[in-house]
Amino acid sequence: MANDLNVWTGTGRMTRDAETKHTQSGVSVTNFSIASNYSTGKGEERKEQASFFNCVAFGKTGEVIEKYAKKGDPIAVSGRLQQRSWESEGTKKSAVEIVVNEVKFLGGKKEAPAATDEMSF
Repeated sequence: MANDLNVWTGTGRMTRDAETKHTQSGVSVTNFSIASNYSTGKGEERKEQASFFNCVAFGKTGEVIEKYAKKGDPIAVSGRLQQRSWESEGTKKSAVEIVVNEVKFLGGKKEAPAATDEMSF
């Protein structure tokens, strides 16, 4: 199966500060979400709407996001979509999230590098 068919790129604003935790093996896992706004309708019928996307980033990429991006900041992310399923109190649940492998900070307020899985610090 080809890996190049699952690519997602988008922009939005951070809906909350990123949170980083570590697995038992020491890998850092950073969770955050972004909101992307769009308009529907015309003239007086025009309405602003938003879509919300949960994101996860591993290693240095996630650590850079936590350090430089805060709630409300514009950010561009690229990665792959991943669906997870689990059961909670007898109910099956699932979620689709973006596994981020590249990030660009769009705000211009702070000096921050672009982050990718291949970056070295």
